[in-house]
Amino acid sequence: QVQLVESGGGLVQAGGSLRLSCAASGRTFSPNAMAWFRQAPGKEREFVAAINWRGLSAGSTYYADSVKGRFTISISRDNAKNTVYLQMNRLRPKDTAVYYCAADTFRSVYRDYNYWGQGTQVTVSS
Repeated sequence: QVQLVESGGGLVQAGGSLRLSCAASGRTFSPNAMAWFRQAPGKEREFVAAINWRGLSAGSTYYADSVKGRFTISISRDNAKNTVYLQMNRLRPKDTAVYYCAADTFRSVYRDYNYWGQGTQVTVSS
């Protein structure tokens, strides 16, 4: 069974930084990609960033236009645990949302994932 557990959310002032982590565990878990999404109050969930996990395009990254140049997605692997990070710099109040980790796309890295975390709240004050 695959589990995704996010951490690192919190309250930060505009212009500040946060780093989110998503620890992925599962006996034979080997996703093809992992991603971050976010959902602000009253809005639909939206894509933030993704990274290919394996294959010829391993390490390739994808970003929403709204976060390009400010956010960086990366991965860390070891035998017991795989972790995906989202480094968020120059945060803006519009970045306030619940951030979700997702793993193993079945179609589009921008939308379709088999596994989801519970989310972590990020609040950016002006």
